[in-house]
Amino acid sequence: MTKTQKQRLLSGMAYQASDPELKAERIQAKKHLYQFNQLEPEANSQREQVLKQLLGSTEESVYIEPPFYCDYGYNIHLGKDFYANYHLTILDCCKVSIGNQVMIGPNVDIYTACHPIDASLRHEAGYEFAKPVSIGDQVWIGGRTVINPGVKIGSQTIIGSGSVVTKDIPGGVIAVGNPCRVLRTITEADWTAFSEENPH
Repeated sequence: MTKTQKQRLLSGMAYQASDPELKAERIQAKKHLYQFNQLEPEANSQREQVLKQLLGSTEESVYIEPPFYCDYGYNIHLGKDFYANYHLTILDCCKVSIGNQVMIGPNVDIYTACHPIDASLRHEAGYEFAKPVSIGDQVWIGGRTVINPGVKIGSQTIIGSGSVVTKDIPGGVIAVGNPCRVLRTITEADWTAFSEENPH
């Protein structure tokens, strides 16, 4: 049986984004996003309801500062106590899984969308494909970070601002740069060195 373009998208196969069903779903997502981004600043409960309609799943205490942008919404799954600052963009052409107690800085981009290397396949045939992104628990992602397709980031890791994450990053580390590389492991000394008066 021939797969629909949506079935191909969800299964990681090459698909054509010009498909009418996919175009309609992106329009529906944009309607939810327009509503979310236009709500009054104090309308937190209404924004939460819009996110529940838009996203694949959310746990308790999820907050995204508007404006927020995504492709489909239903491929995004957020854990509890999630916070994202302004201008989060998620190209969710396949699954994006984000764990509990994750903090995301402003202007962060998360991409699952990929395009063929051959120009004729990109432009004439219109093919795309996607690779999932996974982010563990208690991760902090600094502002202006770009997370590329297929990347996994382990729990309790910090990604420094301005990083371009092209490969998997393990848990419990500080990683920075373009391309993003592990700088060092997070240790108990990072806990004992902290003080309210001098919070390094």
